[in-house]
Order: sequence, then structure tokens, then C-alpha cells
Amino acid sequence: MNKFTRYTLLFLLFGALVLIRWFENELFYDPYLIFFKNDYLYLDNPRREVFKLTMFTGLRYTLNSIISLGILYVIFKEKSMVKFSAFIYVVAFVVLILIYLYFVINPRQQDYYMFFNVRRFLIQPVILLLLLPAFYYYKLKRRLLNNL
Repeated sequence: MNKFTRYTLLFLLFGALVLIRWFENELFYDPYLIFFKNDYLYLDNPRREVFKLTMFTGLRYTLNSIISLGILYVIFKEKSMVKFSAFIYVVAFVVLILIYLYFVINPRQQDYYMFFNVRRFLIQPVILLLLLPAFYYYKLKRRLLNNL
């Protein structure tokens, strides 16, 4: 893959992540979008449909994950890294969605900040921000060890 193609693909993939964020109100059911934009520490939990909220949160996580896996593949060009990342995404989703559901079903004002952060991992590509430097460091270290 030549540089122009790589950079174009990266631009399109990062653009897709931006578009998901830009049109989040139109694309996804999430009453917490408005809730967490306000002074949520002093507000009551918004009304929500738990099943619908869980499905749309899962859809958003899936879209962000697929795009993120594409970004990782274009940058590092290693299928093993993408497979490992996919495993990380699946395990993270299972753990995070269980914690998320606990907070949705049992809303307590003292848990809002923790809920806000768990929700952020589900609806934003935060895991990509963790994997990019980790894989870069891994490749750099592997390259240095191979040169010795």
C-alpha cells in the first residue's frame, strides 16, 4: 500500500469517527448525552429505555471498534495486532457493558462520575487512544531487539 493510499484511508477512517461523534444525537438513542452536558452531579437520572439504550450503545461501540481496528491495520499492517485488538475490544465490551448496565439500572447520584467515565469508554474510541501508543512502543522495542 503506497503512502497516498494509506494516508487517504487514515483520513477517511478518522473522518468516520468524527462523523459518528458529530451526528451522535441523530444516529443514537442516548438520553445521557444531554444529561452529562449539564451539571449532572446535581440532577436526577433521566428517563430511559434500558434495552434501547443498551442496543444503541452497543451499536456505537461496534462502529467505533470496527473503524478503530481499520485504523490499527492501516498504521501497523499486522493482522496479529488487529486480532489481539479485536480480542481486547470484545473483552472490554463485555466488562464495560455489565458495569454500564449496573449504573443504568441502579442510578445513584454518588456514582454519576464513575458512570460518566465507564460510558465514555463505550461511546468514544478511547481504547484506540490506548492501543496506538502501546503498539507503537511494542513495534519500536521489537525493532530494537531485532537489531541487536
